[in-house]
Amino acid sequence: MTQNFTEDTKKLIDTLKNTCGEHGLGNDGNEYKIITQIFLYKFMNDKFAHEAKAKDAKLAKAEKWEETIKNYSAEQYEMLLLSFGPNAPKLKPEHYISYLWNRQNEPEFAKLFDDTLRDISTFNNEIFSVKTESGARIRLFDEISNFISDSSKRDEFCRALINPLVNFSFEKIFHQKFDFFATIFEYLIKDYNKDGGGKYAEYYTPHAVAKIMAKILVNGKYKNVSIYDPAAGTGSLLMSLAHEIGEERCAIYSQDVSQKSSGMLRLNLILNNLVHSIQNVIQGNTLLAPYHREKNELKKFDFIVSNPPFKLDFSNFHSELENKANRERFFCGRS
Repeated sequence: MTQNFTEDTKKLIDTLKNTCGEHGLGNDGNEYKIITQIFLYKFMNDKFAHEAKAKDAKLAKAEKWEETIKNYSAEQYEMLLLSFGPNAPKLKPEHYISYLWNRQNEPEFAKLFDDTLRDISTFNNEIFSVKTESGARIRLFDEISNFISDSSKRDEFCRALINPLVNFSFEKIFHQKFDFFATIFEYLIKDYNKDGGGKYAEYYTPHAVAKIMAKILVNGKYKNVSIYDPAAGTGSLLMSLAHEIGEERCAIYSQDVSQKSSGMLRLNLILNNLVHSIQNVIQGNTLLAPYHREKNELKKFDFIVSNPPFKLDFSNFHSELENKANRERFFCGRS
């Protein structure tokens, strides 16, 4: 069953990529945002359904849980949301994929689609938003339809995105472990996180390599430990290390200058049931402005892993690093 589901998930990803290509966004700079955010929307929708059914037997037994939940009063619905764990996504009935699918032929569907994603972002802002080094929050979803230049084509594009999501469900695989989701994540981002050179080239450490490194580092049982990557990228090293230690026994901390990689790391954390660590994901320059501190000093961690961007050109801010604090911080490799 797992193998079949892996193939079905890859087909869904390919369908979304084909949709982007058919609407002129194939290999566009925004394609990765569309693919990863629509994938995340579907994952959150199904995670919500999974949580709701686990908390309410009536929903679990219903042939169509969305129809049953329509009869809930506002108070009943609020009580259901309060029963969820602190890291579960919270949705309103008008956020469901089925709700959008049923309204796809209405005028200005693209606006409804974007408004829905924006409202989900706001409703879940405290749990799922990534912060910048200045403390600003990066929301979950962009206004997807705006990536289509021709406004007359936006409704059609959003319909093409929503349709393949309806007959697919993640609900049966939420019990799966790290290796399963690592395979899915690698496939999802394989076209968007390549070593392309340049000033801010992004690198991805393959799952197989990250797994070996984690096994070398972890040689016992640990509890309540912190793990850190100062150039986290999409987080493959952190995910492998967290899995080896035990997701419930560690907290992840990270920083990366790339907004794209930080967004992908957030998705990686959500897929791997590490939502509690999203609050520690920082998008910003670790060399110039290391974020994580404790009592006004740089925070110390139990484990540090990194595959830093060795080709990074930091000549533009090299002079800013020439101060007493950084001479102590970067004590190696100095003449």
